[in-house]
Amino acid sequence: MLALVAVLTLYATNDPGQLWWIALLAAAGLPALLAPEHRPVGPLSRVAEVLVLGLAASQVAAVATVGGDGGGLGASAVLPYLAVPVTVTALRRRFREGVGLLAVATATLLVAGALTKVDGGRQIGELGYLVVCAQWLILAGLGLAAASGLHRVMQVRDEGKPQPYAEATRLLTQLRTVARQLPGATLDPGGISEHLLEELRTVARADRAAVLSASGGGRLVVLAQVGVERVDWETTLDADSAIADAWASQQPHTAARSQARSHRGGDVSALIVPLVAGVRTVGLVVLEADAAQAYPTGVVSRVTGLTRPAALRLEAALLFDEVRSLATNEERQRLAREIHDGVAQELVMVGYGIDNALAYVDEDPKETAEALRTLRGEVTRVITELRLSLFELRSEVDRHGGLAAAIAEYARTVGASGGLRVHLSLDESTARLPAATEAELLRIAQEAVTNARKHAGASNLWVTCEVDPPYAQIEVSDDGQGIADQRSDGHYGLAIMAERAERIRGRLEIRPRQPSGTTVAVVLGSSPRRDNVRGSAAVAEGE
Repeated sequence: MLALVAVLTLYATNDPGQLWWIALLAAAGLPALLAPEHRPVGPLSRVAEVLVLGLAASQVAAVATVGGDGGGLGASAVLPYLAVPVTVTALRRRFREGVGLLAVATATLLVAGALTKVDGGRQIGELGYLVVCAQWLILAGLGLAAASGLHRVMQVRDEGKPQPYAEATRLLTQLRTVARQLPGATLDPGGISEHLLEELRTVARADRAAVLSASGGGRLVVLAQVGVERVDWETTLDADSAIADAWASQQPHTAARSQARSHRGGDVSALIVPLVAGVRTVGLVVLEADAAQAYPTGVVSRVTGLTRPAALRLEAALLFDEVRSLATNEERQRLAREIHDGVAQELVMVGYGIDNALAYVDEDPKETAEALRTLRGEVTRVITELRLSLFELRSEVDRHGGLAAAIAEYARTVGASGGLRVHLSLDESTARLPAATEAELLRIAQEAVTNARKHAGASNLWVTCEVDPPYAQIEVSDDGQGIADQRSDGHYGLAIMAERAERIRGRLEIRPRQPSGTTVAVVLGSSPRRDNVRGSAAVAEGE
């Protein structure tokens, strides 16, 4: 814009000396360019631009050498720059500042016009000058008003369209409330399906019945079924069957043959009713009777009258089951890895030991007896590991006991089983951290204690827990062999702890302990008492 105004000024005045106004405009706008958000540098710089612009417009109009419009062409050479400060305020949503800039520009143009002399009088008396000034001020005002209106429209749309996390929070809150109000307070797909079948058997004959739902891969799964014996239902949606037709058409279908993969024959009537929630098919109800024409139109109407509201209940249960599955998938994966790398490997070694003992059972009874005693010890150790794993899974932060109590209980139990002398230092305020944060901190402490027992070869375990929300610090130290000499599966546990700490925006610190051992600490937030706590913890550790 400065280059454009410079070219227009040269054209209007044929005087390179008038370009000093352009240099002055650049100098006035430089602070706003370098620090647009700074207060008061940004706003003051834009006010300075407008003041210089008003003076420049009046002066250039007075010395313009082209046109006979009373200074209008000269003023119109400089005034396009007015769009720069006004547009900046619009983009930054400072509409009041934009209005103030227009007011300052108007006053400056009027005052400068009244003070600038031209042939025959003052600049303020030239009609061309006034018309051009009014034109650019009106255009700038319209642009500012349009930006303000667009901003309000976008704000209304944003308010009417909840953000994903806000929407998820609202839906989950409603789901929790509704789930508590349901009969039995359950959202189990199997239980809802069984209840639906019991209702349907009161209005229609059903020697065999089932509720099927999609499982992916173009196949169906049986959620619930009733009858004298279990039926191998047709679960392929690609097959030529009434089940596939009902799923695709979303309309009830009747058939004179069984929907099972194997049937003994005889007269059979089948009724397949899709469970449609909105526009989506969430399942099918299959009813079969060992009689011909068992499902006339009246019976079909009564059945659909029961399945229509049940479809919504089943969809809610399936969605809730999916949400629950997603929420627990990470923990299931962790348990699967721990079982595979821990108990499963130990049982394999026990199996090898049994094979070895069997090989020497006839040749060397004494060696066999010794091997069996060793195996008995290994089995006892594996059972202890399993019990500790189950204890870890059951350990939760009690609503009344708090995080420190849960960590202390776990450390005492694990220390007793591993022959560790446990030293506890607990400092917990009455305020509580969020439940999810407490759960993650507990799991980190459990992992650190478990690593010290299983891999460090330690004799002592120091556990420090300080909770002063939003600050928390958990520290687990041992006098074992150190982190560098631990087994590789211990490093996997450290990776798990790092992931958990990152999830709650905490800092995981792993450092060697002097003279031997390792210290694992997780710190959440910051506390003015942090240095004092570290000092007291060091004293407690020395004691």
